[in-house]
Amino acid sequence: MDTLRKRALSIDTTSAAAAGTDQREIKASREGEDEGAVVEEEPVSPTGRLFREPHFRCHIVSVFGLGAPVDLPAMRAGVAATLARHPRFSSVQVLDELDKNARPKWVRTTVNLDDHIVVPALNPAATSANPDKALEDYVSSLSARPMDHSRPLWELHVLDFPTAESAAALALRVHHSLGDGVSLLSLFMACTRSAANPDALPSLPPAGRAGPVYALPRPQLAAGALAVLAVWVLSFLVLAWLTLVDVVRFFATAASLVGDARTPLKGAEGVEFRSKRFVNRTLSLDDVKYVKNAMSCTVNDVLLGITSAALSRYYFRKTGESDRKNITVRSTLLVNLRPTPGLHTLASMMESGKDNGARWGNQIGYMIIPFHLAKHDDPIEYVRKAKKVARRKKSSMESVFTYWSADMIVKLFGIKCAQLTM
Repeated sequence: MDTLRKRALSIDTTSAAAAGTDQREIKASREGEDEGAVVEEEPVSPTGRLFREPHFRCHIVSVFGLGAPVDLPAMRAGVAATLARHPRFSSVQVLDELDKNARPKWVRTTVNLDDHIVVPALNPAATSANPDKALEDYVSSLSARPMDHSRPLWELHVLDFPTAESAAALALRVHHSLGDGVSLLSLFMACTRSAANPDALPSLPPAGRAGPVYALPRPQLAAGALAVLAVWVLSFLVLAWLTLVDVVRFFATAASLVGDARTPLKGAEGVEFRSKRFVNRTLSLDDVKYVKNAMSCTVNDVLLGITSAALSRYYFRKTGESDRKNITVRSTLLVNLRPTPGLHTLASMMESGKDNGARWGNQIGYMIIPFHLAKHDDPIEYVRKAKKVARRKKSSMESVFTYWSADMIVKLFGIKCAQLTM
């Protein structure tokens, strides 16, 4: 029998070094079926690698309010049967030490729930005196803590004390390299079960059209074939023109040729490395839908208008400037470009512990969204402007271009160059 050729794989602990994590090694066989277990490998996507760079170090932090105190044994059993069996949630990133040009790959490992389920020892006096602030303080602290990259990159923090809106809370922190927010949200839903039938997945409204946010309008065929063709060509030209304008603006922003005016909303140099504070405000979804239906827009349009109104009130209160002044600031909005697997597909993935052909990862583009800071006598005016901005962005392929350009930079010039351009 020929000698099996083996390669040494080391866990990529670049980000974990700050936490004092010891670097360990995994030995895996590349060839031969006679060896016991075969290590499953999958390359880390370019976006996933970018999220691991020190300049980004992106985490997704989600807080779940519960209607009853935490049943820790039942929760552990549920996590072991769902999240801990998902391929991404049971893998670590490793590098081939024998290949200088190696890229990190996902390799399956054993999940120790004690490493991922955290029950912090909080000050009872603080949680009793102001539980909402204690929750905010703890969740905010998670943004500054490094993760141990020698084990799967997720943590579930149990905050078993009542707040104004819940009997207890769970804070789930996931490294962004595991997947985008849309995929993770679907995964969380697939981990739950219907209250009426504990064995059934929750029922969701019918899914809308999957794919990118842009779309060409479909005119009525009764208008005639020639009119249909003319409208389609015109719509295509509008889409191409608006995309070109957004791409030029994107390059001008990236090259610092254009920028926002200095305001209290603009972060100083190095703000991305500072601690973040998560402050929340609960809104009635029924109220949001009422405005949506009255304005013939979307829930996101209403939320965009609310955000614009809140930023405007904060700005003018902070600066004391005249309310007649109209200022525009810009923000980056991430857009999911990949169809999301259904709940049954994700549930099957966790039951089997295999990918099952489901597409997973980070396929994210982004667009630059303007916020108009102004005072309006009619609060609905903020929603009108937000609806106009959203409709304009939906008629552009800016998010597709930004995803494609970032992907090309990573492939052509490497991850370090992509980090500098972001």
